[in-house]
Amino acid sequence: MSPDVITHLQQVTLAPEQLEDWGPLKESTGAEMRTSGVEMWSDGEQSAGIWRCTPGPSRWDFAAVAEFIHVLDGSMTVTADGSESVRIGAGDLAVFPRGWSGTWDIHEPLTKAYVIF
Repeated sequence: MSPDVITHLQQVTLAPEQLEDWGPLKESTGAEMRTSGVEMWSDGEQSAGIWRCTPGPSRWDFAAVAEFIHVLDGSMTVTADGSESVRIGAGDLAVFPRGWSGTWDIHEPLTKAYVIF
């Protein structure tokens, strides 16, 4: 690959305690859920990074963007509106396409690598 193809490269190896505090999760539908992470790249509505969240239920609406995730640790049950629940955990990949809406029930602290596009 030629050097001009790679315009930005950042490698991150972080333990959970090294992530930045991002505050409470606004999508939480129960008790306060705390988030932390690091944004590795962003360009307008698009971004990529590492995100960690404490357990609890939340409601998500991907009306304007889509998200690809790779769960690094933890687990959650994901339920798209009108669909069956799916449990995902460490090692799993998931895509939430533009227009997806539903709930995430995080069972234990969850860490994911994400790309929002």
